[in-house]
Amino acid sequence: MSWILPIGAILSEVAATLALRMASQPGARKAWFAAVGVGYLTAFTFLALTLAHGMTIGVAYGIWAASGVALTAIAARLLFGEPLNRVMTAGIVLIIGGVLMIELGAAH
Repeated sequence: MSWILPIGAILSEVAATLALRMASQPGARKAWFAAVGVGYLTAFTFLALTLAHGMTIGVAYGIWAASGVALTAIAARLLFGEPLNRVMTAGIVLIIGGVLMIELGAAH
């Protein structure tokens, strides 16, 4: 259960951010803005529940933010054809390494 909540926070935040991209398109439906609000509200709810279940704020926020950045960049490439070059890919790899280091550091 301890990883279900932060994963829910990450996926909700990524979905909200991608909906924000859709909402910013000319002629976009207003429903996209509702999806943005629901997505971020859901993400913060999951994040709060993660903290309530005992994960420290540094670990929870670090994993949430870093994973969100990496997944959003990958999803934006796949869904919207946004650039994802070698330097950006290296950054994603570093983010993954940083998240692992945060988690391993928290275990000690």
